[in-house]
Amino acid sequence: MTRVLVIGSLGGELGQAARMAQVRGARLMHADGVASAMVRLRVDGADLALCELAHDVGWLVSQLAEERIHCPVIACGRNVDAAAAVRAIRAGAREFLPLPPDADLIVALLQAVAGEPEGPVHADPAMAAVLERAAQIARAEASILITGESGTGKEVLARHIHKLSKRGGGPFVALNCAALPETLMESELFGHEKGAFSGAVASRKGKFEQAEGGTLLLDEIGEMDPRLQAKLLRALQEKEVDKLGGNAPVKVNCRILAATNRDLAGEVRAGRFREDLYFRLNVITLRLPPLRERPGDIQLLAEHFATRFAKANGLPKRALNGEARLKLAQHGWPGNVREMENTMHRAVLLAQGEVIGAEAIELPVVPSAAPAVAEAAPTSTQTATPTSALKPVTQLVGQKMEVVERDLILETLTHCLGNRTRAAEILGISIRTLRNKLHDYRAQGVAVPGVPGMLPPGFYAQSA
Repeated sequence: MTRVLVIGSLGGELGQAARMAQVRGARLMHADGVASAMVRLRVDGADLALCELAHDVGWLVSQLAEERIHCPVIACGRNVDAAAAVRAIRAGAREFLPLPPDADLIVALLQAVAGEPEGPVHADPAMAAVLERAAQIARAEASILITGESGTGKEVLARHIHKLSKRGGGPFVALNCAALPETLMESELFGHEKGAFSGAVASRKGKFEQAEGGTLLLDEIGEMDPRLQAKLLRALQEKEVDKLGGNAPVKVNCRILAATNRDLAGEVRAGRFREDLYFRLNVITLRLPPLRERPGDIQLLAEHFATRFAKANGLPKRALNGEARLKLAQHGWPGNVREMENTMHRAVLLAQGEVIGAEAIELPVVPSAAPAVAEAAPTSTQTATPTSALKPVTQLVGQKMEVVERDLILETLTHCLGNRTRAAEILGISIRTLRNKLHDYRAQGVAVPGVPGMLPPGFYAQSA
């Protein structure tokens, strides 16, 4: 359940947005202003904050950074407040949500923060076997290690296990171990006391305490710094955490699920992951098969995403014709379910007529052999495009390197429909590096792709 902190008056349009989020499964918290919001965030944390433009969004963002509290902030206001919205974005707000609220944008926000909200969609026997095993062990208290390639739906499975478990009525808290710097990660996991470091103006709970009575998912656990691995091991063994600046350990009661796309056994052999922590997490392993190993799910997932995105964009529901189905079935799906999701989102937007045809299915080209000519062949991350439409490298001569890099990053993000994790994977950079570059682009007044429909066309150009 996504935890949403609403900052401002609940009597007007922001209140409508809050109620829309609640109807769609979010757990709401409320604060009258940014100061009281910080009090709530220190104690309970949140997955997302919706803040009215009337409040000091910039102060809130800077205070969150100073106190090492990870919570994306969405600035909310009317489109006529364009200048204030630009200031909020430049101050560090993640996105701008126009008011009065649109239900589809609220859904997109919650999906962007929490991932796929529904249970696993499946028909293939390979996936059915995984879910059967997950149901068998869900009600136990043992730690579970979920493995699988990027985009296979590891967090979706973790949420599914939580719902089936005895802790299903408690909180589900997820922490991406690759998305935060080491200095922030320790405070995010274990919490801190007032005065523990510069900017720690009050005590706050870490993810372990926030997940009390529920489930804590440590996503991308293979990326965790070795120093923190030792502290995590102690927390798992002793069922207590040491807050930064604390004088005594704090008892915690939550179930641990971990997920990774790495070969943790190989990481242990290479000395990058602690063997004792590996065995502590790996009581039971669930391996999510890549989409190419579950062909029976391809058509079902395509129809599922086509229905969802048609509804989200206010478009008529369209069936896939035979040619489109064949094209999907023949693709290798290196990006797995996440790639399928992005592909069908594009297809819904590009389709014309009463059906979704093959022309609306844009898929990356996976080369099977070296090209016979000197001309560059499309890579696995390029969209299938006629050779004449590809941009020759010679056309880039004369442009500054930072401009070429910016265009590549933004085009890749657009290709991924704003999915930053997937864009970072394609670009071969860390999500942290991508996030910092996007922040710089926003500060320069450049429109950055995000949740579809979050910013009106020409928003930055009109307000810069």
